[in-house]
Amino acid sequence: MSSVMPQPETAPIVACTISRDVQNFDLLIEDMETAMGESWGDLGFAEALAFFGQPEASAMEFVALAMDDIDEDNLVLMGEIIVQAKKRDIKVILIAEDMTPASLHSLLRKGADEFVPYPLPEGELQQAIDRVRTADVPVVSEPTGPQLKSGANKQGAVIVCHGLAGGTGATTLAVNLGWELANVASDNAPSVCLLDFDLQFGAISTFLDLARRDVVYEMLSDTESMDSDMFSQALLTFEDKLQVLTAPGDMLPLDLISPEDIQRVLDMARNHFDFVVIDMPSTLVHWSETVLTAAHVYFATLELDMRSAQNTMRFKRALQSEELPVEKLRYVMNRAPKFTDLSGKSRIKRMAESLDISIDVQLPDGGKPITQGADHGLPLATSAPKNPLRREIAKLAASLHEIKDDQANAA
Repeated sequence: MSSVMPQPETAPIVACTISRDVQNFDLLIEDMETAMGESWGDLGFAEALAFFGQPEASAMEFVALAMDDIDEDNLVLMGEIIVQAKKRDIKVILIAEDMTPASLHSLLRKGADEFVPYPLPEGELQQAIDRVRTADVPVVSEPTGPQLKSGANKQGAVIVCHGLAGGTGATTLAVNLGWELANVASDNAPSVCLLDFDLQFGAISTFLDLARRDVVYEMLSDTESMDSDMFSQALLTFEDKLQVLTAPGDMLPLDLISPEDIQRVLDMARNHFDFVVIDMPSTLVHWSETVLTAAHVYFATLELDMRSAQNTMRFKRALQSEELPVEKLRYVMNRAPKFTDLSGKSRIKRMAESLDISIDVQLPDGGKPITQGADHGLPLATSAPKNPLRREIAKLAASLHEIKDDQANAA
């Protein structure tokens, strides 16, 4: 009898890192060892293309393409790596350090499945691996948006909400204004789409207890191919009345998408809805001009304090310096003083005069139901219907609806 002990089989290689030099990404090495054990290897850029032509490539689940700013000269080669991987049904995770948004955008358009910044946040690589492994698993009964008609041409009104300082109620206004518009008429209510353009910290999904989905990012990263079906798949329906485009699940650079991308989304939304309500990031980005130009009304929320006054002045000067349509701005005073507070009313008047603006809307302080309402997953009309803030937003929605009706009748 033989006394030779059987040797353990070598674990099959099902993943690879692809980089100029993997030693430049030591955190990636650690995370790959944690996630994959010994079932992964490493290739250089040129080696990867040769490897894809070998039989061993058929066992690959995914590759992690690691790059930094030096590699931006090799974008054509890296794009070809992505294309060849996708031809063989191999998932691609981009690991990028100090890459420009334009470079990342071009690689994502080639078909990369995930993007993780480097240095790697704790647990992010494992989450990306989990997502690519489950990407092909069909999701059962996931709520989706409406089936949009490809030939629709409503030319909806664009209503924008932009907070000039943190906590000035822009998202609260956007969510509840959208809901009130969707319910403004018992018969023949207008169709309303709510877009969360705060790609990093957008909270509309929390306000309405809706899921953040990867399909939103997929749509935004390839708007040139977007059609009615793709747009409808990215929308979620709230209470069968309000259609919502949430912010993507992952935090994305605000300049990852271009003004042309935003224009295509706006055109698609306007073609299919009577009202398009947009929640903007407080930061000005290179596509802010696109939204401002498209807006019929641009609500800028502020409060009666110094930070709001200073930010309003900066915001106004920035728009004027670029000769943008400042006249579209409608300043909204959040937590405005009560009617009997003459001192507060006087302060608002002085603030408006010093900034040379007109404060067109004053929203009352709704108290705890507002500050705690974001966690309820319901609009104020449901959670606090008699709240003074809810009533004021309902009046604002009714006035916007009347103006649009008047314009439609005149046309």
